[in-house]
Amino acid sequence: MATQRPGRWPGLLTSLSSKLAILGAALILGAAIGETRIPLETVGQVLAMKVFGGSYPVDPIDQGIVWNYRFSRAIVAASCGAGLAVSGLVLQTLLRNVLADPYILGISAGASTGAVAVTIAGIGGGLVSLSAGAFVGALVAFALVIALARAAGGFAGTSTGQVILAGVAGAQLFNALTSLIIAHSANAEQARGIIFWLLGNLSGVRWPDVWLAAPVAILVFVIITVHARALDAFAFGSDAAASLGINVLKTQAILIGAAALVTAVMVSIVGAIGFVGLVVPHAARLLVGPRHGRLIPMTAITGAVFLIFADIVSRIIIPGQVLPIGVVTALVGAPAFALILVRGRGDAR
Repeated sequence: MATQRPGRWPGLLTSLSSKLAILGAALILGAAIGETRIPLETVGQVLAMKVFGGSYPVDPIDQGIVWNYRFSRAIVAASCGAGLAVSGLVLQTLLRNVLADPYILGISAGASTGAVAVTIAGIGGGLVSLSAGAFVGALVAFALVIALARAAGGFAGTSTGQVILAGVAGAQLFNALTSLIIAHSANAEQARGIIFWLLGNLSGVRWPDVWLAAPVAILVFVIITVHARALDAFAFGSDAAASLGINVLKTQAILIGAAALVTAVMVSIVGAIGFVGLVVPHAARLLVGPRHGRLIPMTAITGAVFLIFADIVSRIIIPGQVLPIGVVTALVGAPAFALILVRGRGDAR
């Protein structure tokens, strides 16, 4: 795993209060900017009314747009961005590979297959929730990827390039299974909606989605933060972690389970969004260095803010049309990751 020097940024950027302030500002902008521009003052008044019970002369239409549509959407975007980012960080550390993330390793594809199998194919007979189906699909996909990598002899040593190749193969397999389920069981209208959803779609997000996405993101963040010291050890390999008294198998199971859980839940809500778990951890390392005690919260905040602004761009870049957010993250993430690779000069192995 790469070790990078801590970024020379002011303490203001890395303090808890500044992180929360940046996140709060991003949420407010997410509620203000869109197809219809709403003044920041109006957004503040609506939030004050809903949170603190104030009374302001706000147009009911603006109030509905801000509270019922945009603010809930911004919170889900933040939860999704933070969850996918810390999931990518965990996978990169455990596998000691800078290319590891839920999307490339096929976890997102497996979650998509599980979600589509439940909603379209009717697997579970209505007794299995969308998120549960996505979680099972994510775990099955990751287990398949690891089994394939072990069979190829690429997981036992320090080099985990075979895991990435196995992830690419697994992702293609589960994407094909998803397409097969759609072609066999979905009608034309369902197929159009699912394809748009698979590219990442926040258009249908409302407050019930907030009550699922936000608690899961917070829970996984807490679990990963508790294991920050273990992740520092895993950055030098599982043998180094074991020599420090860490229960390697148990810790790996907890962390991978947390990464799969948050990925599955977010995919079940907004679809598969790529590059967040890949690019954001690298950007966070450039800001605060490799120590996970500081890296985990920075990764979470950076991922949250990144996806909020990606959602804003998806709503305004083409007048009268909303792009899938996965398109925006790919357009931003691909060149950003290329820049990270160039700046790294091959130091990360």
